[in-house]
Amino acid sequence: MPPFYSPKSGAKARLRRHLRVRKKVSGTPERPRLVVFRSLKHISAQLVDDVAQKTLLTVTDNGFEGKKSDKSLAVGKKVAELAKQHGITKVVFDRAGYQYHGRVKAVADGAREGGLEF
Repeated sequence: MPPFYSPKSGAKARLRRHLRVRKKVSGTPERPRLVVFRSLKHISAQLVDDVAQKTLLTVTDNGFEGKKSDKSLAVGKKVAELAKQHGITKVVFDRAGYQYHGRVKAVADGAREGGLEF
């Protein structure tokens, strides 16, 4: 194996993709960033104000029943509901290096159904 070759793990590759996305996507107080974190078992979503460097709210799939994709849709709807209570109607979606597919897409669809604009 050549000395310049170093294999990357999946987590490192996702981190590199996330940083590439974060170069272009930033949250403001008027339009916070909706970040999705997906593990093998769970999913969570946060609204982040990057200007003030604060997390405005967090929703996890704890307490929701059903398949993982159903929980993801419910997380998106719950984020939209809580965001509306805080007076937020527009967000920027941050897929955090994950493919926009499956559970990540379900969170986005749930947030849209709940009334958030991307």
